[in-house]
Amino acid sequence: MKARGNVRGNVRGNAWRSARGKVWGNARRNARGNVLRSARRTARIKVSLVAGLAATVALGLAGCDRGGNTDLGLALSTMNNPFFVGIKEGAQAEADARGLHINITDAQNDPTQQINQMETFTSQNVKAAIINPVDSDAAVPAVGVANRAKVPVISIDRGVNGGKVGSTIASDNVAGGRLAAKTLAESLGGKGKVAFLEGQPGTSAARERGKGFEEGIKKYPGIQVVARQPADFDRTKGMDVMSNMLQAHRDIAGVFAANDEMALGASKALGARSGKDVKVVGFDGTPDGVKAVRNKTLTATVAQQPKLLGKQAVDWALKAARGEKLPQSVKVPVVLVTAENAAKFDD
Repeated sequence: MKARGNVRGNVRGNAWRSARGKVWGNARRNARGNVLRSARRTARIKVSLVAGLAATVALGLAGCDRGGNTDLGLALSTMNNPFFVGIKEGAQAEADARGLHINITDAQNDPTQQINQMETFTSQNVKAAIINPVDSDAAVPAVGVANRAKVPVISIDRGVNGGKVGSTIASDNVAGGRLAAKTLAESLGGKGKVAFLEGQPGTSAARERGKGFEEGIKKYPGIQVVARQPADFDRTKGMDVMSNMLQAHRDIAGVFAANDEMALGASKALGARSGKDVKVVGFDGTPDGVKAVRNKTLTATVAQQPKLLGKQAVDWALKAARGEKLPQSVKVPVVLVTAENAAKFDD
């Protein structure tokens, strides 16, 4: 009996120890598993956080590369012209003085580029955009991009024939055209045959300067305009157009070119006659134009103030961004440059 009891006790004891061992073993294994799984989850979370932070930093840097901190955008028609380089310099100086970042682009006289540039400006969340249209009609879609994004638009030097533009800042081109007509006519003693090199068709500047010149020259019945043709504000084209005009009209005594680049091209075509036998009046007052006036190969140039235009464009763009009421147009005065006062305009 006692032996059987001992056997039963041993069996029960062994069974209890075995069961208890299994329970503790399972518990330890479960605990170990939970710890490992928790560690793995923690590691995954840390990796995700690091990846997220890296992505955020990357996006931030990419935003800076795109000009994420850009305050203003200025879309110029071209920078292959000293006048527009002057506008750029004036705008950049004013932006720098105000602690602003301005993105200045060059459309290279391609209207479609200005649409793309306006899209870039709106993606940069600029406060306002400034456009110097390649073409007053073709600039309407570019302005529309900014209008849809609720970005205020200011135009400079040339107007836009559509869309919502807060204000147009430009030289008084009509008055400048009249002044050019008066200067040319008086330099010829009120009589003679003249040629007119027109600017780029479709631009408000070309249209307004032409209007002023026509109005002014009518006051001199002894002056006859025998040839007129666009040369697109370009020096090389100005030379070519003038050369062609001279073949048909060898007795031309005077030339009005709607910008200095065309005037300088015409001067080259005229050779030694330029400024002497043939009076040449330009428009813009660029450094090369003023130098030619000093050298008397150009008779005069109607000087704009491109740096002042650029400065005022930034000022008015900021006013537009603040929601201030703006005048439809802002006219910047022009000044006549002759050999007598050209030294004052040296840049």
